[in-house]
Amino acid sequence: MIPKDLDTSRVAIIGPGRLGTAFAYKFGRDNKRVSLYYYDGDLCKEINKEHLNPRHLTKDLARRLGGMDHVPRFSNGVIATNDLERIVENHDFIFLSLTMNRMPEFLDYMKPLIEQKPGYTCLISPIKGLMADEITRELITPSQLINNNLYNIKQNYDVVCIGGPFFDIDLALGNPVCLSIAGKKTVATIIREKLLRFNKRELTSYYNFDAIGCEACGALKNIVANIKGVADSLDLGNSVPGTIFARSGVEIRSLSKLLGGSFQAFHSQAGVGDMFVTVSSEASKNYRYGKLFYEYFTGNPIETDLLVRKEIDGTPEGPNTIRNVYKYLEKKNMYSPLFQCAYHIFNERGIKSDIKEKVIQAIQFDRRTKEYIGPVSRILYRLIPNHWYRRNKGLLAKPNR
Repeated sequence: MIPKDLDTSRVAIIGPGRLGTAFAYKFGRDNKRVSLYYYDGDLCKEINKEHLNPRHLTKDLARRLGGMDHVPRFSNGVIATNDLERIVENHDFIFLSLTMNRMPEFLDYMKPLIEQKPGYTCLISPIKGLMADEITRELITPSQLINNNLYNIKQNYDVVCIGGPFFDIDLALGNPVCLSIAGKKTVATIIREKLLRFNKRELTSYYNFDAIGCEACGALKNIVANIKGVADSLDLGNSVPGTIFARSGVEIRSLSKLLGGSFQAFHSQAGVGDMFVTVSSEASKNYRYGKLFYEYFTGNPIETDLLVRKEIDGTPEGPNTIRNVYKYLEKKNMYSPLFQCAYHIFNERGIKSDIKEKVIQAIQFDRRTKEYIGPVSRILYRLIPNHWYRRNKGLLAKPNR
């Protein structure tokens, strides 16, 4: 039972990366009391002294606004702290702005604190990634990861995810942003109406029942952005980007369904809305990652990855998602030419001239001949999604046209 007296005047943000920093600006402008958690006490002191984050987002804001003198400061209601116990104890709403690979270890620290807390906690997940469950080896979304790790105390909390086309720099500057809020309708409504709706010119939101589908779309479009960044560096003309966008949608819908989502999520803010901006904007870390990867490619993907990451503030989720998705595709024997192409480009040795051919093969030689999902397939996807999908190899796989 979700309490009716939740305190929406204050919010905690775990992780002052680019996204956590951006939300701190947003909630500060809304006159919320914001506690920004980071384990490094020295960084917390510096944030509290300068009212800026010296590690993330600030340099990009300075470049955008014409110098450090023009970068906005956090409001006085934003306080950084390394006291996790007080964060959990004093806040009903906690944003988990961590990368997927750091989440399991952090949840181990948080679990006893949430369990001991007398009140209710709403965990809000704005992150976008997929990883393999340690026990089942199945791909899971952030909310599934949280629920798996906190299963024994599920009566103490709920999870709501945030999806949609939002760049951290737009949140920080107060530019118009529209989100999808997905999870239990009761708590999602509280977040929409009482936590987020203060200035609809800056931020508005829609409710979506399909949390897993929204999260899957948010993670998988990062792979598409990686591919699109590479493709835009090749001499492929002006028509190919549309094909990449459309055909990747086919793969996202099918994979989202296997993960437990629904087809409708792809047509939401968290689906096509998020993918459109992520594959077409220099503000996207994953798009820039793809462009820089091709530019710096040495033939060694590990070496190239290190070179690219030095140029990007924050962690692009795409490369790690690519590896996790590829393992899942192999396990399921699932046909997914664009996502398989992404793995080969970003994880295998080769020569630069081969990358163009890999992209052409993925988009021009698709074994499928239909653009639509027929009525029979829709029913079977609904009834047996883990069995009704196109196989990559074997008797059930269709040959190349």
